[in-house]
Amino acid sequence: MPSTELIVITGGTKGIGKALVHKFAAHGFDIATCARNPVELAALKEEVEKTYGVQVTAKTADLSQKEQVLQFSDHVLSLGNSIGALINNSGRFLPGSVLSEAEGQLEELIDTNLLSAYWLIRALVPTMTVAKRGYVFNICSTASLMAYNSGASYSISKFAMYGMSKNLREELKPNGIKVSSVIPGPTLTTCWEEADIPDQRFIDPADIAKIVYDAFDTSSRTVVEDIIIRPQLGDL
Repeated sequence: MPSTELIVITGGTKGIGKALVHKFAAHGFDIATCARNPVELAALKEEVEKTYGVQVTAKTADLSQKEQVLQFSDHVLSLGNSIGALINNSGRFLPGSVLSEAEGQLEELIDTNLLSAYWLIRALVPTMTVAKRGYVFNICSTASLMAYNSGASYSISKFAMYGMSKNLREELKPNGIKVSSVIPGPTLTTCWEEADIPDQRFIDPADIAKIVYDAFDTSSRTVVEDIIIRPQLGDL
């Protein structure tokens, strides 16, 4: 039977986000997700509801815009479900270096990759603290751990996301809420669709979804703080 708990997954129409939607729906959880493309959202909703018999709330939102983050969070709260997990997956990659990338690129990626999660956490996690249970997964990157020469602002934003995740873990320990930083290497998503690299060199998004679900499914006395996932042959 479907769970009464809601799993909130941002950026659910592609890549890791889509794999996460399918994984949690397959285990009977209702889903709330968002993305910028309403056509892709409608298709995802229809596919997942038909396949798994769960409810999918799909809202168009550009999470680089604070007001749209808050509109999405208000919509989630209006559903009245308890939130089993918040998975901050929305993100964007733009190539560049500190000295030569376009003016405003850092701000754009901070808004998209960091502040979207920050504002959503502030809006939704208080309901988890009342319930004394729940899970926050922040999708970081191996670029959170090491310099990424051709993606300066991306790496900066992901370092910041990892730092926020670690701080949130400390804050929420007494409240019974788990926090995991998910740190994948190169993954087969649209970011790499123009690259002339065999698919086998990338992580399968379904593998990430499986690992996240398995972490979610641990007992209340256990948390997986950091989940580092890399291609078997190593980073590109």
